[in-house]
Amino acid sequence: MVVFAGQGDARRSMELLWRAPAPDEVRPGPKPALTLDAILDAAIAIADEQGMDALSMRAVGQRVGRTGMALYTYVPNKNELIDLMYDRVHAELPDGPPADDGWRPGVEAWAGELWAFYQRHPWVLRVSQVRPVLGPHEYAVVESAARILRVSGLSAPLLLRTISTLFHFVRGAAQTVAEARLAARATGTSNEDWWFARSALMPEVAPDFARRYPTIVGLSTEDTFRVPEGEPYLEAQAAETFRVGLGLILDGVEAALPGTPRT
Repeated sequence: MVVFAGQGDARRSMELLWRAPAPDEVRPGPKPALTLDAILDAAIAIADEQGMDALSMRAVGQRVGRTGMALYTYVPNKNELIDLMYDRVHAELPDGPPADDGWRPGVEAWAGELWAFYQRHPWVLRVSQVRPVLGPHEYAVVESAARILRVSGLSAPLLLRTISTLFHFVRGAAQTVAEARLAARATGTSNEDWWFARSALMPEVAPDFARRYPTIVGLSTEDTFRVPEGEPYLEAQAAETFRVGLGLILDGVEAALPGTPRT
């Protein structure tokens, strides 16, 4: 299920994301026993361990030793909680290598960090990018990519489209890994067993398969789909797609650089 950010009150959401105190919160007195950071850390831990479907105000409250109702003093509702979780967890991504290391190694490092980040926090992929959270840490990830690519000499329009392409690509490849892991848990059948059971039936149900799809069959005889022994098939394929696809995208960026001869 896709989650859309920014479903709460716009002003209150932005104040929480950017930690700007609301007017009625600026008052003297003892600090509260619970903090927003502690709530977010607990919520992120639940999402990491059990997935976003297990997330609720009650579950987070239990994790921090409070009732679910006690959290509403800090977070208006679950939608706001997800926005804040999403932005906070992005804070663990590094700023990226120095731009003077060269734009291509920089982008490769940036994309690799983002790929690994999605493996650690697959629930993040449930949050649609159609409506960004617009928090400081989400912006920092984009800023890092923009700073690295700026030295390439790409025009501003091409640079921004390149960043969007990279985000879509890395998220898509990571989504395959996340769904492969989820499918095995949700169905109780490994992906390898699922594929074997169906592929074994193909000669019976489609005896003319090779004639109908000669290109696919031809490619399969060239070790196209082989993965290292012992590695989950779909996950290994997604990792290889990430590696090869990123290289192809960056080759395209190089071809678009000012001064590159056109053939």
